[in-house]
Amino acid sequence: MTASSSTKPQAFYWHTYTDADGVSRQKRCVLTAFEKQSMSGAAAQWNDHLGTWPSHILVSVQPVGWVGDWHENPKPQWIIPLSGRWWVETMDGQRVEMGPGEMSFGEDQNCRADAEGRKGHKSGTIGDEPAVLMIVQLQTPPTIDRPGHFA
Repeated sequence: MTASSSTKPQAFYWHTYTDADGVSRQKRCVLTAFEKQSMSGAAAQWNDHLGTWPSHILVSVQPVGWVGDWHENPKPQWIIPLSGRWWVETMDGQRVEMGPGEMSFGEDQNCRADAEGRKGHKSGTIGDEPAVLMIVQLQTPPTIDRPGHFA
């Protein structure tokens, strides 16, 4: 993500979702609805308001070599690596690797198990350090009002 004082920025994230056939997939999306605003009197900065929902925030530490076998995200959730690296593999075979500052939105609830018993996604750590992830779980599903952005 790059941002100047006059040019609207863009921020990319990976969206893990369930398609109409119950298969989990990932696609790269972009946040573009940034507006220059002050927060509590500080100098103006670029903000993209993603919506307001009740949420639960946690930090997860996945040990070196950790693998989470096939599972669905428990709730729609933003996942942001703080340190280390991790990967997500969806039922369509796509594997995405992410590191600090990259974002993922996990929304693969209600998948249908395939012939191999895979349902949702697998994930795990990469390298020789734990992956520290900040997770913001939404208590209610978001409403999408335009591609790559939530109402």
